[in-house]
Amino acid sequence: MSDRHSGPRLHLGLPMWANADWRGSLYPRQAASGDFLADYARVFSSVEGNTTFYSGTPRAETVAAWARRAPPTFRFCFKLPATLTHERRLTGIDAELEAFLDGLAPLGPRLGPVMIQLPRDFGVAELPALERVLARWPAGVPCSVEVRAREFFHKGSAEQRLNRLLITHNVDRVMLDVRPLFATPAGDDPRLRAAQAEKPRLPLHVLSTGERPIVRFIGHLDTALNRRYFAPWVERLPLWIKQGKTPFLFVHTPDNRQAPALARTLHEALGQALDLPPLAAFPGERQATLF
Repeated sequence: MSDRHSGPRLHLGLPMWANADWRGSLYPRQAASGDFLADYARVFSSVEGNTTFYSGTPRAETVAAWARRAPPTFRFCFKLPATLTHERRLTGIDAELEAFLDGLAPLGPRLGPVMIQLPRDFGVAELPALERVLARWPAGVPCSVEVRAREFFHKGSAEQRLNRLLITHNVDRVMLDVRPLFATPAGDDPRLRAAQAEKPRLPLHVLSTGERPIVRFIGHLDTALNRRYFAPWVERLPLWIKQGKTPFLFVHTPDNRQAPALARTLHEALGQALDLPPLAAFPGERQATLF
């Protein structure tokens, strides 16, 4: 009931590691992009890895480089490519799915839950396609599913069928917490407008159907708002850890410029409840103290 090669713990991360906007904060001001992952992994223990959703299976040499730059305790939580989830809608994808997972296999223990993010119109009628995929899913590869169809948020028969399916296969349901993002109107702020247009405004249903609960916390630009909406997670995440689960917390902000700083703020909020050591200093901030 624990993450491979470690006891129950919290994995904290961001939506990506390759973000040049973080030079001067998370990364040194003159950092080369090839050094981003190593610097990121000195601070955070996981990453969403959205790149595979858009670009598909990475090249073998790219995966090998990722494995070299991240410690064995690190977890990459890549998304299934959109070609399989949104274009093929999980139908007739056996060969492509096998090739995708084989391509990530060199990551070894670093491969965390692979996320199946489903389209907004993928509803209960298509659950048999998801069931076929989960029935064939390799036992050694953790898996999670993010649904966005509204019928899965009504606490009715559709949601019950989904949750039973995930529990049966020990697959976690990704929890998308957009409450802080939509806490205020976007107004004239282009960052808030873009984020609110991109993210689905769905209710938050807090439940763990497997061993690795995944929370995607979509923050606001207002830190006080973020703290208020995060407060219930300060109780829930430690509870899951006491139950032997290994939660993952991924922190977003509008345009993600503030995501590293917000992740540190939330880590501090969790620190006392989980007896966490302080988050490592950001390499960019550490460099700035030398001058």
